[in-house]
Amino acid sequence: FPVGIAARMPASAAAAAAEGEEKAAEAGGRELLYCGTVRFDIMGRTVKGGVQGRGNLVSPTRLRPLVGVDIRFVASGCAACHCVALSSDGRCFSWGRNEKGQLGHGDTLLRNLPTVVSKLSKYNIIAAGVGRNHTVVVTDDGRSFAFGDNRHGQLGMGSLRSGTRVSPVPCLVTKATNAVCGADFTVWLSSVEGSSILTAGLPQYGQLGHGSDNEYNANASSVRLTYDPQPHPRAIAALSGKTVVKVACGTNHTVAVDSSGFVYTWGFGGYGRLGHNEQKDEWQPRLVEIFQKNNMLSPSDIISAGSASSACTAGGRGQLYVWGKLKNWGDECMYPKPVRDLSGWNIRCMASGDMHHIVGAEDSCISWGLSEYGELGYGPTQKSSVNPKKVDILEGMHVTSVGCGVGMSLIVVDRANVGDKLDQLDNFDGDIAEETPEPEQVTKAASPTTNSRSNKRKKASEHAEPEAEDGIRQVPKEEAECGSHGRGRGRGRGAKTATPEPMPSGRGRGRGRPKKGTSSPGAATPEAGSSGRGGKKSGKRGRPRK
Repeated sequence: FPVGIAARMPASAAAAAAEGEEKAAEAGGRELLYCGTVRFDIMGRTVKGGVQGRGNLVSPTRLRPLVGVDIRFVASGCAACHCVALSSDGRCFSWGRNEKGQLGHGDTLLRNLPTVVSKLSKYNIIAAGVGRNHTVVVTDDGRSFAFGDNRHGQLGMGSLRSGTRVSPVPCLVTKATNAVCGADFTVWLSSVEGSSILTAGLPQYGQLGHGSDNEYNANASSVRLTYDPQPHPRAIAALSGKTVVKVACGTNHTVAVDSSGFVYTWGFGGYGRLGHNEQKDEWQPRLVEIFQKNNMLSPSDIISAGSASSACTAGGRGQLYVWGKLKNWGDECMYPKPVRDLSGWNIRCMASGDMHHIVGAEDSCISWGLSEYGELGYGPTQKSSVNPKKVDILEGMHVTSVGCGVGMSLIVVDRANVGDKLDQLDNFDGDIAEETPEPEQVTKAASPTTNSRSNKRKKASEHAEPEAEDGIRQVPKEEAECGSHGRGRGRGRGAKTATPEPMPSGRGRGRGRPKKGTSSPGAATPEAGSSGRGGKKSGKRGRPRK
């Protein structure tokens, strides 16, 4: 990273700034700002009419139902198309896509504005995690509730019955203190001694940390592999002697920090997102070597995980380290590397989405990455940024919490000492002027060489991360082939090419296509025994070279 942003506060002043943060927030209150898409129904999908760019809030915007509401925490996920906001009085607001009941309102209706989860109104919600199609919350008395998709047991209710739950159900976790979600799995932190971290859900890449991916054949005569869901929250045995104090989840990997400041990662290892200098899945927690001795994490340091990346601050100096796939182009970072642009900044909070990142540091909001829906908050003139860049409209505001989802960013700012800056921001009241198009079901047209045998071979050889039912691209296509850079097998000596074949022309000047049922005078016929393109098909398929 080239140096692009100069430090504005010495590292020695970081502690003093942190001490006054909570007092300032309580005195002035905090407000949620949102940027990105509000078309949750069509986000990431092919739609009729081509209106993918409409309905985007490209600058930080106030949401009408939350104007004046003191928001202390926000959550979304790098695989999620919905989000959650928690108020200081314990209320839980949710909005976004709701096809699996992941908003917890007792139905599957989409909501493009924050709505209180009424069935949680008698609880004081202190933490929340958001997955691809599920949500988990934690109360101040240690209870945990979940709602949404439960196909893989990610709700932690001990059963796979009723694949979706549109209203909150209790999780089988006691004395919970926090909950974080990956795409299809959940991680809880607990104050129970010896069981400080528990997991449930999809085990495909070892992201549950129990030493297995629970893989098996669907049946004896099939090569199709499947993965046994884990609906019972279970403590990670490899960390039974540790007290885990922080955790973050990517799409299919997990990052955790214990009370001694050591960092552990496990799950899908593509693009080096685990920080072990190799692209290897880890089925149980593995220590990240660089964060030891004088470079351990302090209680004030933060961690973050995106779809294919991880990040943390370390060393007591607030230096940000990142590793994994950080952008859609260029090489990946196989081990943690410092972000020189942000050296010397007091980084207070950070969140990572699919391919974008948001940081709250001192009195600035900084973002970078790929932006398709305005989620970086730069306004209409610029969409993406390779390097960390300030969100100019928020300069001078104290950011206390951030969250990132697919095509969206949530930023909580302190109302104190901002004057009328908040009043100058746009307000969104849910009114979308453009006509709502229908999401189009994308089907792949069969190519001339498509056959059932090749389809079976393709399905048997795939090793990609699970596809989302909602059609969202969760990871780049090449990620499924991570670690394999060689050329594939040949297409076969007798395989056809997919290029269009020219029609044989007849004698004279006419060059049109022959009428149905007739042949061109100069065309080769099956009776002629020709092996040319117009001849009879041989009926033999070419075999791939071994």
